[in-house]
Amino acid sequence: MIVLKNGVVLTNDKDDRVIWGGTVCITGNRITYVGDDAHAPAPQPADTVIDCEGSRLIMPGLVDLHYHTCISRGEGDWLPLMEWLDETWYPYINNIDPESAYHAAMASYCESIKAGVTCVNDMYRQLPSLARAAEDSGMRAVLSNDVMLRKFGHDNIDTAREAYEQCDGKADGRVEVYIGYEWMPKGSPELLREVRALADELDTGIHIHLNESLSEIEYSKEQFGRRPAELAYENGVLGPDCVAAHCVWLSDTEIAMMAETRTSIAHNPLSNAKLGSGIARVPDYLARGVNVGIGHDAAKCADSRDLWENIRAAAVYHRGARVDSSIMPASTVLKMATTNGNKALHHDAGSIETGRLADIVTVDLDTFAMTPLRWGDDQQLCSHLVYSNNGSYVLDSIIDGRIVMRDRQLTMVDERDVIRNATKAYLQMRERLGK
Repeated sequence: MIVLKNGVVLTNDKDDRVIWGGTVCITGNRITYVGDDAHAPAPQPADTVIDCEGSRLIMPGLVDLHYHTCISRGEGDWLPLMEWLDETWYPYINNIDPESAYHAAMASYCESIKAGVTCVNDMYRQLPSLARAAEDSGMRAVLSNDVMLRKFGHDNIDTAREAYEQCDGKADGRVEVYIGYEWMPKGSPELLREVRALADELDTGIHIHLNESLSEIEYSKEQFGRRPAELAYENGVLGPDCVAAHCVWLSDTEIAMMAETRTSIAHNPLSNAKLGSGIARVPDYLARGVNVGIGHDAAKCADSRDLWENIRAAAVYHRGARVDSSIMPASTVLKMATTNGNKALHHDAGSIETGRLADIVTVDLDTFAMTPLRWGDDQQLCSHLVYSNNGSYVLDSIIDGRIVMRDRQLTMVDERDVIRNATKAYLQMRERLGK
């Protein structure tokens, strides 16, 4: 059993309880006790005890709902989306080999773990390598290929089937495989239907880019006579098993389609801002009852895998854009990054309740970012988390009932080796590309 005691427990349950002076117990991969310290079961000699000493928050882990493993960053910062993809993204992923993909994924997942992320929804290539990285790092990962038309010589619908057969259920079930779809400039209505048919056949989900940029929408209208989200709706892709990334430029009609089909949306505010794509109408999506989570997109276009930065951006960008400080309250945004992300992926996590999956992190409360903090003030605690916190204050991470980080130290890998190997893979890739 793992026992976290003497902590502040942010449960995210239906009553939004915060237990000031609480204990959480984990047996196997499930939470078996949540409550005050006084009534907690006594730890046994063989148990692992983390004493929070009244200065650590115990909370659900974050879900990065739109994620790309990335082998490079810091290139093409000035380019808009289409040019950025063609000049700095596709050359790398078109030439990624299994070993390079493994080292890129290890660096990606380890950086995310250190920032409090316990699950990633990762669309990339070489899925067996990504599954191995998830197993070795301890990350929970939903993986998908970025499927395109065959003429592009990239991953196609057959690649997606093979990846599912090879990888789904790996790492004691922590790895799942969805069917990915890159976007309409690399696809077609026929491919959308193939993606839906394969997802239904395999009883799995779909991960798709939709309405990220105005240029994408214009391309789709010129080529297919419909906007991307309209095509996804008409060809049966949308649904409760579908995560639609970005959705920056949804029309009122398309928002209604998302709500009707119960499609989840992954909001990526920093990536969308840096690439000049725009600001999604997230307050409108939430008002229509659409489930919205948060993702960082890729380190190449968001520069950091620290999801707390996107949490803060999601809380403040919309207020500025709409000149309204009442929208996107801290409590709503925090649930987007925890509860909503798990709901989108149909995971039994996102709150600290008996019987739920043990995907849990602790956050240091004894920091300047959390100062001052009045003991017992739930609102102030939530405000500090959303507006002041960052990933460097995450101390411990438990994924599927296993401690993968303890006191900022990764427990399953050598961090320095991961960094060195990722750098080596990047430099070798640049050499192959003649850069």
